Amino acid sequence: MTRVRVESFTVSLDGYGAGPNQDLKNPLGLGGTDLHQWLFPTRTLQQTLFGAEGGTTGVDDDFAARGFRNVGAWILGRNMFSPSRGPWADLNWKGWWGDNPPYHVPTFILTHHARPSIEMEGGTTFHFVTGGIQEALERAREAANGKDVRIGGGANALQQYLRAGLIDEMHFAISPVLLGSGERLFEGVDARALGYECIQLVASEKATHVVLRRKERK
Repeated sequence: MTRVRVESFTVSLDGYGAGPNQDLKNPLGLGGTDLHQWLFPTRTLQQTLFGAEGGTTGVDDDFAARGFRNVGAWILGRNMFSPSRGPWADLNWKGWWGDNPPYHVPTFILTHHARPSIEMEGGTTFHFVTGGIQEALERAREAANGKDVRIGGGANALQQYLRAGLIDEMHFAISPVLLGSGERLFEGVDARALGYECIQLVASEKATHVVLRRKERK
């Protein structure tokens, strides 16, 4: 059965999932890279993103690795694909990750502006969805072919899916940094009222890992 999951989404101590003023030099906004000090050194990310050997193991790597298991499709907000806003001005832009993005499965981008799909190396194909979160999820479920759908962010995309009660399970990491401003993960979201509960809490030296799961509806 296909589940809808969030994995390895990191927030600061003051609740921000990204810093302000995203641009080409700051894909995660000002200070946003500091959130992921637990994630980037892990063996999973070193291999997945950089094709490198080595990397850290332990709690952080365990959570990084679980995020890639049994994932058949991804959904991303537009800012996770591009720093631009409005109509697509540069069709040569094909995402933050170069020719071989780390997704390796069909990946659906939430946007208000249509654009042809882009087939990348390594199995990733970017599809641009203008019909909203439900359309993106329907298409992602079909593409996942029985595997899970991972929603990669950013914060606004996660908020939309959380408010709609469409996320089955969510892993987020609390990083010991303060951003001061940016995008808050739970802005306008009453996770308790929506039926989410904490099922796991694990701390490492660099982060506190929290897993929320939506209760089964009776």
